[in-house]
Amino acid sequence: MSEQPQVAYKILTGAQLATLEREGTFAGAPVDLADGYIHMSTSDQVQETLDKHFAGQDDLHIAAIDLAALGNAVRWEPSRGGALFPHLYGALTLSTVIAYGAVEIDDDGVLVLPVAG
Repeated sequence: MSEQPQVAYKILTGAQLATLEREGTFAGAPVDLADGYIHMSTSDQVQETLDKHFAGQDDLHIAAIDLAALGNAVRWEPSRGGALFPHLYGALTLSTVIAYGAVEIDDDGVLVLPVAG
C-alpha cells in the first residue's frame, strides 16, 4: 500500500475562511457538521470535489493543510468510488494550514493549488 499524502485540501467559502482567520479554528461546513467530520481531498481528488460540490459558486478559497500536524484526528475513509479520502475528526485550526488563497482555474480549466512559501 502506498503512503498517504502529507497535504490535504479544503475548499471554503469566503465566510468560512473569514471564520478560520478570525477565530483560528473552523468547525466545518454544514455537510461536515452533519457527517461528523471535516471533508478534505488530496491533490488528485480536489478538482473533482470542486466540480461536483461547488459548481457555479463564487467567492471560494482553498486551504492546504498539513496532515501530520493533525495527527490521529485524520482518518482515511472510503468515499467516491471507494477511494480513500482524508476526514478530519475535530476542528480545522489555522495553525495547520500551510497555504491558502482564492480558488483559481488555469487556462486549461484546472484548479491551481496553493503553495506554501
